Amino acid sequence: MKRPPRTPRILVVDDDPGLLRLLTIRLRSEKYEVEPVDSGAKALSAIARVRPDLVITDLRMAEMDGIGLLKELQKRSPSLNVIMLTAHGTIPDAVRATQSGAFAFLTKPVEKERLLEEVRRALKTSGLADTADDWRAEFATRSPLLEDRLARAKMLAETDTVVLATGEPGTGKELLARAIHRASARRGARAVLLDCAALEGTTALDQLLAALDEAAGGSLCLRNIEDLPPQLHAAFEHELESRDLRLVAASDLTPATIREQAPAVADLLDRLGAVQIDLPPLHQRREDLPLLVAQCLEDIAGESGQPKRACSPEALELIASSRWPGNVRQLRTVLRQAAAAGGGPLITAEQLQDARGQLSELPSFDEARDEFTRNYLIQLLTITEGNVSQAARLARRNRTDLYKLLSRHGIEPEEFKP
Repeated sequence: MKRPPRTPRILVVDDDPGLLRLLTIRLRSEKYEVEPVDSGAKALSAIARVRPDLVITDLRMAEMDGIGLLKELQKRSPSLNVIMLTAHGTIPDAVRATQSGAFAFLTKPVEKERLLEEVRRALKTSGLADTADDWRAEFATRSPLLEDRLARAKMLAETDTVVLATGEPGTGKELLARAIHRASARRGARAVLLDCAALEGTTALDQLLAALDEAAGGSLCLRNIEDLPPQLHAAFEHELESRDLRLVAASDLTPATIREQAPAVADLLDRLGAVQIDLPPLHQRREDLPLLVAQCLEDIAGESGQPKRACSPEALELIASSRWPGNVRQLRTVLRQAAAAGGGPLITAEQLQDARGQLSELPSFDEARDEFTRNYLIQLLTITEGNVSQAARLARRNRTDLYKLLSRHGIEPEEFKP
């Protein structure tokens, strides 16, 4: 489902209370989201929280003037446009502002239509997407930590560098792959997802080649890259060299763990020159919880066609105080279950707790898969009385693969022999 266009956010900075109020009223009347602050220092502290698309600031202010604020903003967010205002409409002021990189220079009192014209012009070139295809729209964040990772992703999107997206389950690695694709020149082509853990048996190479064909001109995201079968490495590397596409590899493991558990995959990533982007877990970006809750509940209402529900203060407090080992994915699942419980416009703490309890009773997908695999191997060895060759034939796997699975699950064939 596509999101509606995001309302542009404007940070207004002026130490004159009357003018600050007037600018705020004018901009809000045009349906912009406005954050008014009365000093450069407050503006800098608000940047990560507000994530504005445009800054309008007075030039002459105490402590930090508009030029000082502009230079600091350029360090933190080079693409952010800044409109400068001053009651001292002198040529030197205008020259100094524009030479420092201000988008526009306006003298006070500013005519409303002139202000709005410059605002519209600045927003068009600010990188703000006017459509639901905003490259990072799926990430709701005010976290400086995640903002740093997204800025790195935006920079890498302008190249064809191979990206290794890492992070705990549910942190948004596939969202990052899609965001990189949308931010790149390849956004008009397809973004294809392939799970390396599903590449098994005699069709594995065909599946991989089909995904490479489908991603031609676009992007390919390989989930669980550490599970890429060793017998496919040479063919994959060769095919990748001859194809026009971007590769994003994703893993729940750290590069050090990949090197320990799948050294051949680590070597492959080294040869491909992969650059890592590690997504922070939710407990490191708790300031994002209110944003994420609002985004999730809006999505849930859109999917279900039901009125949007909100969380009670007690439910929000429970969310804020909980640890989310499944990160954003777990939060979304719990909110979806709680919202489905019904019972009024507010989700209560009790409904939220019930939803969390239901989820915690279920094993994760990986845990369920491991349990099934272990039980399956035990059944095979029981039937074949510990004969690995015979068990491999029944499973339609080669002996080497079967031995690896037995070793991974701590199963000794000798224990099943009569």
